[in-house]
Amino acid sequence: MAHSMMAHGAYWLSDCGVVLSVLAIAYTLIALVAVRRPRRAAQLTPGLRPPISVLKPLCGADYGLYESLRSFCVQQYPRFQIIFGVHDAADPAVQVVERLQREFPTLDLHIAIDPRQLGSSRKVSNLLNMMPLALHDLLVIADADVRVAPDYLERVVAPLQDRGVGIVTCPYRGSPRPGLPSFLGAIFINEWFMPSAWVAAMFGSRSFSFGATIAIRREALESIGGFAAIANQLADDYRLGELTRRLGLRTVLSDVEVETCVDERSMADLLQHELRWLRTIRTVQPIGYAFSFISFGVPTAIVGCLLAGGAAPTGVLLAVTVAARLLLHYAVAGPRLLPVSRTWLLLLSDAIAFGLWCWGFIARTVEWRNVRYYVARDGSTHPMP
Repeated sequence: MAHSMMAHGAYWLSDCGVVLSVLAIAYTLIALVAVRRPRRAAQLTPGLRPPISVLKPLCGADYGLYESLRSFCVQQYPRFQIIFGVHDAADPAVQVVERLQREFPTLDLHIAIDPRQLGSSRKVSNLLNMMPLALHDLLVIADADVRVAPDYLERVVAPLQDRGVGIVTCPYRGSPRPGLPSFLGAIFINEWFMPSAWVAAMFGSRSFSFGATIAIRREALESIGGFAAIANQLADDYRLGELTRRLGLRTVLSDVEVETCVDERSMADLLQHELRWLRTIRTVQPIGYAFSFISFGVPTAIVGCLLAGGAAPTGVLLAVTVAARLLLHYAVAGPRLLPVSRTWLLLLSDAIAFGLWCWGFIARTVEWRNVRYYVARDGSTHPMP
């Protein structure tokens, strides 16, 4: 009897291993298709170029800040203003903004310096403090480290001509500063996070919104209660999209890809940053997070192979998954291809992300800007001592 039960358990584990291996290869191939799909570009009506207020919340002068902010100042758009916001007049980002004001004296550039903390999210508090300076009905919110092309504004706001659109958000590509931690962080963004978003979009989901860019009409923002409605949320960008969708408005994933600077000073910073991302996803999409193990193709295939006791079918599926993972890298990386001798870094990045995904179930705390927060089940954050 006991022998029969053990044999049954072994067969069950082997079957689970095969299923995991099949799911791993299937997802990796689907991701490969998703990132290669052509994107449909929206166009503004000829002659229609409504003025835009660009909101740039800042905190510190991180690597590449001047180049990132300057890319917004050279937009090929007839009328726009840029509002920068900081909490502290001594913030080094103020000097970068003042440099831009001297360099572009004809541009409408403003800086809001306001120490008020209106909620647990410092970024959203910044946005609330900046809003009195926003003159226009079209708003574009973009993170400080985002770098864009000169036609960015025109292309991003085009879908908002449709009154059924609530927000427009942009996919983004991580551009690492020198160093292994930043390089691994860029792989996490470019070859796991964004392909996951493209897979979701390919199957019709629009349950996402990225801080890299959110374009919204003032009317829609006011209808959800303004930025105050997300002032205590960890995933403030996601909630902004969620609240507009509750009004029956659509979220559009733009064809415009922006670039974000990946600046991880150490492996500890990398782990902390990726864990915060993963716990944020777990907070806003707990079921999706639980099933996202299949998106870690090679680690999942390895687990499947081990469960199946190294059976030949799972070994073959693992080999095919590795090959598909390399193809995904080639599809995403473009001219930034890794030399063959360094492709092991892809597997290292995937293994780290998979391990952090497992760790993400353990606690509900995150760290941001040297402050630790407890994340409640409703997504609100509470500073911890």
